[in-house]
Amino acid sequence: MQVLADDGARIDASVDGSAAACAVVLIHGFPFARAIWDAQSEALSAFARVVRLDLRGAGSSSIPDGPYLMERLAADVATLLDALGIERAALVGHSMGGYVALAFARMFTERLSRLALVSSRLAADTPEQAGARRELADRTERAGSIEPVVEAYLPRLFSRETQVNRGSVVERAYAVARQGNPGGAAGALRGMALRASAEDIAGDLDQPVLVIAGECDEVVPIAESRDVASRFARGELVECPRSAHLPMLEEPDRVSDALAVWLAASE
Repeated sequence: MQVLADDGARIDASVDGSAAACAVVLIHGFPFARAIWDAQSEALSAFARVVRLDLRGAGSSSIPDGPYLMERLAADVATLLDALGIERAALVGHSMGGYVALAFARMFTERLSRLALVSSRLAADTPEQAGARRELADRTERAGSIEPVVEAYLPRLFSRETQVNRGSVVERAYAVARQGNPGGAAGALRGMALRASAEDIAGDLDQPVLVIAGECDEVVPIAESRDVASRFARGELVECPRSAHLPMLEEPDRVSDALAVWLAASE
């Protein structure tokens, strides 16, 4: 399905499962699209209404001018929920998708039933990190190709075990990333560089919060994920020992099972 945001951007989404079931929104990270959640959508749609969107600038959604602020992306999620007649939903965000889910939690707290962060963080970029994102955005636009982003991001997202023994997982991630648009990637990079810290809202959320983290993650180290889980009053951590930054691909069954238990628990 497709919906139009208030600025005319087209947001493309897939909806699976029963309309009468609880709703869960799976939000992809950067530089990916909703296809990274294929395994989880198949598993969760047996008992939940699973909504997967391509964020603006990614996948089959349109590519308006950036930067794509996390608040703008969160508003796109709300627009999609409105179109589906969903008042409250559980949000699952991977990496940048976690930043979007946290922005949604700040802006639409009453519409959030529970929150899951997968390989994501609360802190904003340091000045050095923000500068690196802006430089990569500029370089990607000059190249007119997604390859600068692929080269900068993808090699550090997998555990050593995945790289050696699970080549199909690596190939799948590269294939999804290479479908990206350079203009959309630049808009997302500049939006992430501008995002605010979410550390201040962690203590205020009383919804169940699940943090899923790869023990081998070099982007968001496991110690940081443990700290993130501890910041929430109802935070819980699930560690994925064979994963780095892409546990939904590296250990799909473990992630699906953790999300299923989290969705089934009482609020």
